[in-house]
Amino acid sequence: MKWIEERLIDAPIDVVWSLFEEEQAKRIMPKVVENRWLEKKPEMKGSTYEQTYQEGKRNETYVVEIVEYENTDHRKHKRIQFQLARAFEMNLAFTMEQVTKQQTKFIYAGSNRGINFVGRAMLKLGSRVNGDHVIQEFLDRVEQEALHDYKVLN
Repeated sequence: MKWIEERLIDAPIDVVWSLFEEEQAKRIMPKVVENRWLEKKPEMKGSTYEQTYQEGKRNETYVVEIVEYENTDHRKHKRIQFQLARAFEMNLAFTMEQVTKQQTKFIYAGSNRGINFVGRAMLKLGSRVNGDHVIQEFLDRVEQEALHDYKVLN
């Protein structure tokens, strides 16, 4: 499964970008229980952290690697990858582009690939509609949190 979605957010680029700091993960990904740095490199690319995710009563812990990182005044970008439940290879990219001083284009792209029989079967059985719903919920949450933070700052 692959996707790329865009959303205009009425908040400055730095406000939106701050939500993607590893310490803020719970705000935009409520099922993330904890992020713990393993190796934090000054340029961020190649950095790794351990992430714990809760699904129902079950916790899953895996290592996330930052494989791309850019932080300029007008463009911010982070791409991460990890294996989930030893069944899926996740590749997620978060890009922000400044449209105006008060508006940011947020681009969320990713892929979810089954890496074994169970993962491939689960992806085939899962509906595209449900996947699209999860993606839209994530975009909504990022927008809501950015608007909230921007209001607090003003």
